[in-house]
Amino acid sequence: MGTVLTYNVATTWDSDPDSIGTMVSSGFTLDISSPAGLGGPGVGTNPEELLLAAAAGCYLITLRTILHNRGIQYTQIEMSSRGFVESDHGLRFDRIEHHPLIVLESVEEEAQVKKYAMHAVHACMVSTAIRGNVAVTVEPQVKVQTTTA
Repeated sequence: MGTVLTYNVATTWDSDPDSIGTMVSSGFTLDISSPAGLGGPGVGTNPEELLLAAAAGCYLITLRTILHNRGIQYTQIEMSSRGFVESDHGLRFDRIEHHPLIVLESVEEEAQVKKYAMHAVHACMVSTAIRGNVAVTVEPQVKVQTTTA
């Protein structure tokens, strides 16, 4: 058997449904509550945002690793992600859209970078974990950094 990675999160919450819970890991401490749109106090973050953040973070780290391993020179990656919760047959997380913008130093690598951006979603551990339950799409944009003399 290969290496097993483990991650731990501890959460505390009192019995008041309108209260705020606390989630702690080695890398963060977060206030959590039900979203205001679902009748909660909307304080801190919520499971839906955490799922979106996990998918976005994993995708971005995977993309960055692929570009680095392929020797692609880029100056910056920016990304916005949007998660959609549907209520057709009860609430469920339906889909995630990632919109990365990769800023390159040279136009020659543009086509390859778009290909890598599309591949990264298939190599991301979180996207793999939710595949079949939540659709994840990528709409990459690549631009070349222009320098003025």
